[in-house]
Amino acid sequence: MLYIMDYNSDFKYDLKLGQLGEKHLGKILNNKKLEVKTDYQANFTGNIFIEYSSRGKDSGIVTTEATWYAFIISNDKIFIISTKKLKDLCRRYLGTHRDVLGGDNDTSKGILLPTKDLL
Repeated sequence: MLYIMDYNSDFKYDLKLGQLGEKHLGKILNNKKLEVKTDYQANFTGNIFIEYSSRGKDSGIVTTEATWYAFIISNDKIFIISTKKLKDLCRRYLGTHRDVLGGDNDTSKGILLPTKDLL
């Protein structure tokens, strides 16, 4: 478990906190499958398309074996979220105006998830 310490302007203190964060992320990702999606348009639209069906068959988040998802939405903005949490976020938008067609020739179904939901 990562423990968040109070802010301190001392470099050694901040370095120690950074190293704790690195160890925590290393433990999370160690030997876990990570699905990486790059969507630079999300930085402008504020949404990420999370596919769950393609050409009438389950796909994307429904069939993934990944434990974690990483969304790269700009050169300096990456979101990492557990697949379980991402599924929970998407479920609340099923059957709403955010449950949309997309992909090549609109042959996929997915959730248009607001990037702010990833925070």
